Amino acid sequence: MTNQLEVRDFEYFLVLAETLHFRKAAEKLHITQSALSQKIQRLETMLGERLLIRTNRKVELSRAGHLFRKEAEIILNQIQRSIERWRIGVAGDDGLIRIGFVGSAMQRFLPPIIKRFTEKHPGIRFLLDDLSNQDQVSNLERKQLDIGFIRSANVPSTMHIRSVFKEHFLLVLPENHPITTANFRDMSQLANESFILFPNDTSQMYYQKIIDLCARSGFRPQVSHRAIHGPTIFKLVESGLGVSIVSDSLRDEQNYRIRFIDLKEEPERTELFAVWNREHDNGALDYFLEVMGLQNSA
Repeated sequence: MTNQLEVRDFEYFLVLAETLHFRKAAEKLHITQSALSQKIQRLETMLGERLLIRTNRKVELSRAGHLFRKEAEIILNQIQRSIERWRIGVAGDDGLIRIGFVGSAMQRFLPPIIKRFTEKHPGIRFLLDDLSNQDQVSNLERKQLDIGFIRSANVPSTMHIRSVFKEHFLLVLPENHPITTANFRDMSQLANESFILFPNDTSQMYYQKIIDLCARSGFRPQVSHRAIHGPTIFKLVESGLGVSIVSDSLRDEQNYRIRFIDLKEEPERTELFAVWNREHDNGALDYFLEVMGLQNSA
């Protein structure tokens, strides 16, 4: 049975598993809907299991379909990794590390590490991907990333996680706001303000730190807008749509008409975590962990 399966069988199934719609999947694959239906039926016959539950109204994955989806992702990812290793070998390089990161990690923490690593291992290349916490963990599980840098400690037990960077928060205000560094006393002065914050579901740990910071001053922030990128937050604050609280590494005093007030006296700190799979087969990642001083903490 295995010898009869082709790479495109997995590709067709995964697109359909994502869309759960034969017409949309066929359009993505640039084939006809009837051709896709025939290929999926052939796949189910070869496997001896129903992968999809079809009704007049919708298409759902069966239990076998859910299990096959995971295996198909692993197989296609392994093929991709093998091709990458082959291309690296042809090019005469020594390896490849795929790194995910939240935007703030690239402001201060990661650049000097990457520079130091490149000087020590010039033959190893990087692929850098700006992703949310959830997307990084998901891609690590599918072996589509080698290491991620996230602001969340919620990861599966199959992964190592280490705190690598801590920093204080900043209060972000429009430049014409009446509160300044000179007259700022504590966060209670902002109790009636509208806040622009990172979404709770994007980074629960980060969000909760901000909630705790405000709670100690006796209020819960009134969130009027949510944004996941520093520049978007700063633009909203600049436009007078609210105030914000961000990590110190996002500080940008050159490009926006806003004011920053350090919250160093507040006990809350935001952490950046390095996350990678306990079981991995990328020797280049071990060198990267060594440069970061994490090789003995795995």
